[in-house]
Amino acid sequence: MKTLYDLWRQSLAGLRLLIAATLLLGLAYPAVVYGFGRVAAPWEARGSLVTADGSHTEDPSKAVGSAILGQVVDDDRLFQPRPSAAGDGYDTLSTYGSNLGPEEPALIDAIEQRRAEVAEREGVDPSRVPPDALTASASGLDPDISVAYAELQVPRVAAATGLSEDRVRALVEDHTSGRTWGVLGEPHVNVLTLDIAVLQAAGDRTEDDG
Repeated sequence: MKTLYDLWRQSLAGLRLLIAATLLLGLAYPAVVYGFGRVAAPWEARGSLVTADGSHTEDPSKAVGSAILGQVVDDDRLFQPRPSAAGDGYDTLSTYGSNLGPEEPALIDAIEQRRAEVAEREGVDPSRVPPDALTASASGLDPDISVAYAELQVPRVAAATGLSEDRVRALVEDHTSGRTWGVLGEPHVNVLTLDIAVLQAAGDRTEDDG
């Protein structure tokens, strides 16, 4: 039969283990990983922040966004990202997918509504709208769109900015990344860096016209 002393010793041992694990895994390990990241990849460790001219920065006050996080776009001159189910859109504190099954009426209705909205905005037949324009990513924070979705938006962006479609299409190609390690996923386009390039090209054109 265990005595009160035995129970106290076991509780003390458990408490020591909890404190040691907290210090090692909760403080020391994250500090080492962060420190290594700051040395090996300082830009990525600070959030992959991008400025208005497309350059990298580690200063949040100079950033217009992160290359690894999607964000809401409300400018007709710019490329639209894929939908987000994270909060009101790309909320890093509410990151998640919709978690709705393929037969869920709410998901089906949302997809059809998005299909109609994208088709109207881009002036195309609804059948041409690609899947990533209709569904949110698992995290709700995906910063990339498919090449097909980017191509679909080229005419609208060209008309809104005054750039030629060939010029906009070239910008899409310049900001298209291939499969990860050459085998994983599909080619994709980073919306933030592409939109920055579009604004720069549109500004250059305006200056030339002036």
